[in-house]
Parts: sequence; structure tokens; C-alpha cells
Amino acid sequence: MYKLGVWTGVVASAVFARRAVRSRGDEDSDEVELVAIFNGIDLKSRAKSFRGGSMLAWFGGIAVDLREAELAPGAKLSVRTLFGGIAVRTPPTWRIKSNVKVLAGGIDTPRPPELDDDAPVLSLDGIAIFGGVAVGAKAERPTTNSASQASPTPPQ
Repeated sequence: MYKLGVWTGVVASAVFARRAVRSRGDEDSDEVELVAIFNGIDLKSRAKSFRGGSMLAWFGGIAVDLREAELAPGAKLSVRTLFGGIAVRTPPTWRIKSNVKVLAGGIDTPRPPELDDDAPVLSLDGIAIFGGVAVGAKAERPTTNSASQASPTPPQ
């Protein structure tokens, strides 16, 4: 009975947060605040000076394509997942520095073998709890059911 109460609390909190916290940013935004709770977000950025921002996937998924964006110096992206997934595709010329902590989840930030020391750097921080984060030139979309909808608005 205790476990049912915990799960009810987690789901109720997610429902409340979904109504209280909204995503900000579009394909031209230099900073994004993306929130996917019980749904999915699919964004292709064309930012002229992408500085980063934050992403939260809570029982949802976020797929962001930064291959057409230009990275600003000192760009930092905060990623947080709770039973969700985040995938960020980057140009192969970007370096990724990750400080993401994982608890029963995963992080994938492959390092290209031969990158110039002057290559643009995207720094990551955050946490993945029972979820996953993939950032790099070959990052795949999250495979959760809600992420496959790839819609920023919940189904009716």
C-alpha cells in the first residue's frame, strides 16, 4: 500500500508541475527552457548564438537538433530526467563536456577522436534518474511512448 501512495504522489506532482511550468524557446532562441512532462518536445534550433538553457523530461521526452545552430562561448545546458529521455544532436565539430550524474539511468556523450582544441564546447550538468541523456553528433531520439509523439502539447 505504501508503494501505491508513493507512485500516486509522484504522478500527482508531475501533473501539477505540467500545469505550472511551461517551456520557453523556439528554433531561433539563443536560450531554451524545455519541459516535457507526460509528453514530448521536438525542436530544431537555428540559433545564431546558442548559449544553452535547461531541459526537464519527467515521464516524457525531448529531442533537440542543434546541427544548424551556432554555439556561443561558454554555452551550458542543464539536463534533468525522471523516467524520461533527452536527446541532443550536435554538429560533429562540437566538443561535449559532461558533468551529468546518473542514478539507475544512462548518459551517452561520445567523444570524437580528433577535435581541435579550439572547437566549440557545450558544457552539460544535471541528473538522470531512471532516464537517459544522449548528446552528440549521433544522439538518437528518446524511445519512450510519450517522446514518440514528438508534440509540445499534450494529446486531448
